[in-house]
Amino acid sequence: MKSIKILLAVILSLGSLSKAYAEKRSEYWLQRVSLFEKLQITSQDIVFVGNSITDGGEFSELFSDHHIKNRGINSDVIDGVYERIDNVLAGKPAKIFLLIGINDISHNLPVSALIEKYDRLVNKIIHDSPSTKLYVQSVMPINNDFLRYKNLIGKENILIEFNDALKKLAIKKNVMFIDLWESLADPDSSKLKPEYTNDGLHLTGDGYLQWAARINEFIHD
Repeated sequence: MKSIKILLAVILSLGSLSKAYAEKRSEYWLQRVSLFEKLQITSQDIVFVGNSITDGGEFSELFSDHHIKNRGINSDVIDGVYERIDNVLAGKPAKIFLLIGINDISHNLPVSALIEKYDRLVNKIIHDSPSTKLYVQSVMPINNDFLRYKNLIGKENILIEFNDALKKLAIKKNVMFIDLWESLADPDSSKLKPEYTNDGLHLTGDGYLQWAARINEFIHD
């Protein structure tokens, strides 16, 4: 009788895990991944990978280059990128511009855990596509004066800590680190300049122009 109860508990547990796994990615994430799987990446391509901030960027137009591909997905996290990066790496792209982590921070994960996840992702990119130049971009500043994203209120120092850890990781892995902070933050408050956002997190057109100006040299190096 006891063994039967244990077996039932295991079955219920596995069912809960399967359900949790199925629900952990949004419909939009699944839609975008299914599309990306149909679109080919080549060795001539420059690929932007990230969350909604990347998702919203028209990079091929910003840089007038049809070899630039956008693989950003709204609300994505480091683990989400890890799960779907194979499609990008299979094409052995010339460059990857990676921007991910702000949603993980909003989920209250400690920086140490985030860097462990990020380290695994970087290792995979280097191992699976060693010819690809990887650019690790810092997370961008936020502006909580908009009071839009409650889970990011009071976490400004965590963003700075995360970026410091990202820079150290990039140096350790011998990949390029790009600091986006100074191009977007008010130098006095360290907040995302209000002229570059309308919600405190995502960029307006002027914000994207600032981002593009910051990384232009790396696009063309």
